[in-house]
Amino acid sequence: MPAPGPRVLDLGAGTGKLTATLVAAVADVVAVEPDPAMLAELRRALPAVRALPGSAEAIPLPDGSVDAVLAGNAMHWFDMAVAGPEIARVLAPGGILAGLWNVLDDRVDWVAGLARVGGSAAVGPRDTPASWRAETAGMHLPLSRTGGDARFGSPEQAEFPHGQRRTAGSLVETLATRAGMLVMPERERTATLSRLRAYLASRPETADGEFTLPMLTCALRVRRL
Repeated sequence: MPAPGPRVLDLGAGTGKLTATLVAAVADVVAVEPDPAMLAELRRALPAVRALPGSAEAIPLPDGSVDAVLAGNAMHWFDMAVAGPEIARVLAPGGILAGLWNVLDDRVDWVAGLARVGGSAAVGPRDTPASWRAETAGMHLPLSRTGGDARFGSPEQAEFPHGQRRTAGSLVETLATRAGMLVMPERERTATLSRLRAYLASRPETADGEFTLPMLTCALRVRRL
């Protein structure tokens, strides 16, 4: 008989965007999501996937039941003092924990300018490559609140370039949904969005019609000891 494939957990799965990609590549996928509305949408979109209510701090799976835990744009929300040991519990020895983030490639001049104009509310501490590397370097350290042995090895970081087709309007709409923007006072938020629109209208790369927004998918990977 052929060996069984890897067992993969999508943790903090949201509405299932990463889950759908995993299902296309791996047969045995389980999704865990704490928000009831997002979990309902995931179940509607992917009815064949086992999708469970739960969180990184309380994973509803047995010990050693998965070979990999993936978190797409979610790991920074985890309380790793609690979630780290819990993730280690459900991982088989030698299993992989990986966090994935989509960031803006500010090595491109106009993207760097966009980050300056928008400020940290629109382009936050994990939204560009250099800041992502710094912010996530120690994120894998899942010690208990009272101390204890590390449960994971040394981290590996990698970046994979890609792009999204955008218009100035669609890009500003996306930036407006960032957490920092949503909690701004209304007057400040309106002013920031106006600056972003004016900046994009002033740049030849983005002023007219569709353009490609340069991005990177950044990955942090550690192995269960």
